[in-house]
Amino acid sequence: MTAAIVGWAHTRFGRLADETVESLIVRVATDALADAGIAAADVDEIVLGHFNAGFSPQDFTASLVLQASPDLRFKRAVRVENACATGSAAVHQGLTAIKAGSARIVLAVGVEQMTTTPGPEVGRNLLKASYVREEADIEGGFAGIFGKIAGLYFQKWGDQSDALAMIAAKNHKNGVGNPYAQMRKDLGFDFCRTESEKNPFVAGPLKRTDCSLVSDGAAAVVLADVETALRLKKAIAFRAAEHVQDFLPMSRRDILKFEGCAVAWQRALATAGLTIGNLSFVETHDCFTIAELIEYEAMGLTKEGQGAVAIKEGWTQKDGKLPVNPSGGLKAKGHPIGATGVSMHALTAMQLMGEAGELQVRNATLGGIFNMGGTSVANYVSILERIK
Repeated sequence: MTAAIVGWAHTRFGRLADETVESLIVRVATDALADAGIAAADVDEIVLGHFNAGFSPQDFTASLVLQASPDLRFKRAVRVENACATGSAAVHQGLTAIKAGSARIVLAVGVEQMTTTPGPEVGRNLLKASYVREEADIEGGFAGIFGKIAGLYFQKWGDQSDALAMIAAKNHKNGVGNPYAQMRKDLGFDFCRTESEKNPFVAGPLKRTDCSLVSDGAAAVVLADVETALRLKKAIAFRAAEHVQDFLPMSRRDILKFEGCAVAWQRALATAGLTIGNLSFVETHDCFTIAELIEYEAMGLTKEGQGAVAIKEGWTQKDGKLPVNPSGGLKAKGHPIGATGVSMHALTAMQLMGEAGELQVRNATLGGIFNMGGTSVANYVSILERIK
């Protein structure tokens, strides 16, 4: 253990018309430092996760974090991007600085404002995270890409519509208790399973309830080396933090295996000296329900092609043997690209501190996080444990 999360902040996710990228950044940066009990002057480095890709007219956004306090002026600040794993890229970059000894305290912020962009343009922006040369013409944007994956999975392993609807229903039920979630409504299995005017097919076998939401929002965490963290009021340490990058073109991979996700989990669990069964819960990247299903297999919860067993047997329910997405996941919480990975770390830290309110998993001691960019191209796994 070289670093720990010592403070955090989180805005509500959703359509935040009265906010800007700048105002969201400033709010969570200010609140996270206050939560950690750390003065801005004591921050050594700032890392901002912001995908953008056309969502915001303001590019070159790293220095916007300095607007939170004049005492942040002249600190090192950099923006990072790794598609939908941008938030975790920011957190892991902060860990790298601490491990290298170049920083003692790092402020990691993730932000995105997507809802001010017209719908068709949102799809075009997101497709920039695909291999444009081969995949940009897939109808339906990223939903079309995951719809294609779902269709191929169904062809190989049978119709999984029941399992996908159960995943969607689980995450929406969990999201009811999340004060930060964009959608706090228990939709139920029947609604998620049935095609209707309010739940039409979007791409391939995927319906609207199988797709995460277009969102605005921000989150921040304060990272410190373990020695410093133990002198503060709370410390959630990293037992492991692994990043695996895979080929960008889907044509170069078996897209039904999420091999980068599997390798990231294998390395993280080995580093932590754990098995998947040792974890108290997992926050995983359910950009689409088919992604969560395949991630069950990649994390080692089930064998290949048997992910449906985990949801049908209740393993991944909040009271199951491995709760997955007790926060409601991207499906209910929303998915502001740059903020998602930081949000996962903040909410996991809340769980391990026993501060998750209605989301609280009973006796939570070890939390796993998987944040994915593209179609299992950028793969980040963190395993967290409370040490104070």
